[in-house]
Amino acid sequence: MGKSKKKKRRRRKKNEHRKLFAALTVIIISALLLAPLVTKLIEQSAHPLKNSNVVEKYCSQYDVPQELIYATIKVESNFDPNAVSEAGAIGLTQITPDTLSWLNSKTGESCSPQDLKNPEVSIKYCVLFYSILLDEFGDINTAAAAYHAGRGQVNEWLKNPEYSSDGKTLSKIPSKVTSHYVDKVNNALKIYQELNREE
Repeated sequence: MGKSKKKKRRRRKKNEHRKLFAALTVIIISALLLAPLVTKLIEQSAHPLKNSNVVEKYCSQYDVPQELIYATIKVESNFDPNAVSEAGAIGLTQITPDTLSWLNSKTGESCSPQDLKNPEVSIKYCVLFYSILLDEFGDINTAAAAYHAGRGQVNEWLKNPEYSSDGKTLSKIPSKVTSHYVDKVNNALKIYQELNREE
């Protein structure tokens, strides 16, 4: 009787171990299958498509990739229309009053810096600015560097063979701050492109 009970106990333990192993296997496989979905949901939450009608409208008008504008908004203000930087850049797309004044001269409009807290105005002038930068430099990285550091500064860098081999695109960005900014825009841009492909 003693041996029989021991055998039954061993069999029970083996069955319990098998069930536990099977349950753990199901949990691990489920987690692996769900991981991409969870990652996508997290990325969607962190990279929203706010003001999509406005972005679509002006990107279509000025022929600028929508993902670039979303990436810029994400990096510049994280979608806060009331954001104001220490340098005085305002709104979703963090345009400075000086840049706004220069862009007003292109449109013939007379928007004030406070108007940049209006998402439509901020997005319109961001897209317009990028259309000018992309026409001028023909390259997203160089255009993003100019958005951050200014056209004049980027044109100075382009004259230096240490930073540009062709005088048109930057192979190296000498400013760590601008280089970091361009990296952040590129990372956000890739996520938006990926999310757009998956829709």
